[in-house]
Amino acid sequence: MKSKICLLLLVLMTINATYAQELALVREKGKFGYINKEGTFVIEPKFKQAKSFSNGVALVLVKDKWGYILPNGEWAIEPQFDGGKKFNSEIGIVRVKKDWIYINKKGERLKFAISDKLYNFNDGVAFIRKPSGIGVINTKGEVVIEPKYKIIKKFKNGYARFCTHADLWGIINTKGDIIIKPVYKKIGNYVNNIARVTNSDLTQGLVSTEGLIVIPEVQKIWDFNENESLAMARKNDKIGFINARGEWVITPQFKKAKSFVNGYAGVFNDKYWGVIDSTGKLILDYQYRDVDYFSKDGLLPVKFKKDKKKWGFVSIEGKEVIQPLYEITSTNFGFLTGKRATKGFKNGLARVKHAKKWGFLKLDGSILGNKWYDNAELFVKID
Repeated sequence: MKSKICLLLLVLMTINATYAQELALVREKGKFGYINKEGTFVIEPKFKQAKSFSNGVALVLVKDKWGYILPNGEWAIEPQFDGGKKFNSEIGIVRVKKDWIYINKKGERLKFAISDKLYNFNDGVAFIRKPSGIGVINTKGEVVIEPKYKIIKKFKNGYARFCTHADLWGIINTKGDIIIKPVYKKIGNYVNNIARVTNSDLTQGLVSTEGLIVIPEVQKIWDFNENESLAMARKNDKIGFINARGEWVITPQFKKAKSFVNGYAGVFNDKYWGVIDSTGKLILDYQYRDVDYFSKDGLLPVKFKKDKKKWGFVSIEGKEVIQPLYEITSTNFGFLTGKRATKGFKNGLARVKHAKKWGFLKLDGSILGNKWYDNAELFVKID
C-alpha cells in the first residue's frame, strides 16, 4: 500500500514539475525552441515557426503543417492544419485549406454560431460578426450578446467598451449586461470599476455605476492602471494626477508624464525625466533621458545622460544596478504577435537586446544561461 502511495506521489510530482513552470520561446540558428528559467532547453530548437505557450499548448510548424505541442514537447494535436492561432479558454482557431474553424484540445471541430469571421476567444468569450453588427458567444458556442453593436472592444477582466450604431459608447460585461449605458462620445477601459469618458459637449469626466463626475477644464484623461489609485489628466497643457473621485491629488505641473505602475510614475520637466511617488514627492531627480516603469522586483529601466540609446537599471534609491548596455522593447516581436508586453524586469528576468542578439538579464546583471539568441519571447507561465 505504501509503495502505491509513493508511486502516486511521484507521478503527481512529475506532473507538477512539467506544468508548474514558465517557458520562453527563443530562436537559435533559424529554429525555434523553448527554454526554462534556468536557461536550459526544455524543447530543443527544431521548429521552422512557433508561438509562445498559451492555455497549456503552443502552436508550431513542421514542414508545411501546423500542430500544437505540450510543455514536455509531445504532441497535443499533431500537425495537420494549414494555419492556426493560439488557444484561449480551451478553444483554438485553425485553417483547413481556406476555411477557418474552431477546435478543442482533442483537435475536434466545434460547431458554433455562424459568424462572417472567426475571432479568438478571450475572457471566455469570442466575437461574432454579421451584417447586423458585432455580438459575443461563450465557450459553448451560444450567443450571449446578439450581433447588434457597431463595435465591441477586447474584453479585459470581464468588461469591454462597446459602441452603438448611433456612435455612442458604454461598458458591457461578458454576460451581455450593460454596466455603463452607451451615452458617451468616447469611453476608456473599465478599470477599478471606473472609466474615463468624453461627453457629447466634449467635457471630460469619470463614470462608474454610481454616476458621472465631470472634471472642469480638463483637456484629457488617461485610463487608470489596475490596482493604482491615480490616473493622468491634462489641464492648461500640463499633466497631473487625479483620483477616482476626480480630485486633483498631484496638481498639473508636468510637461510629460507616465502612468503610475507599482506606486511610481515617471515625470518630465523641460529637459529630463524623474520619478514621483503617489504623494507627488520626487524620489528620483530629473536626471534621465528616459524612464520606463518600476517592476515589482524594484528596478527601473532608464536611459542615462551619458548614453542616449542604451538602457540600464536603477534601484528605488537611484543606485545604478545594471550598466546602460542594452536595448529593450515594449512590444513582442512583430513576426510573432505585435502585442504590448512587459518592458524591464518581470519575475526576476528582463528581456534585453545586445549586439543584435536577445537574452534575459537576471537581477544581479548576469545573463540567464550566459547565452544570447537570435530572438526571444517573454516567459509564459504554463496553465
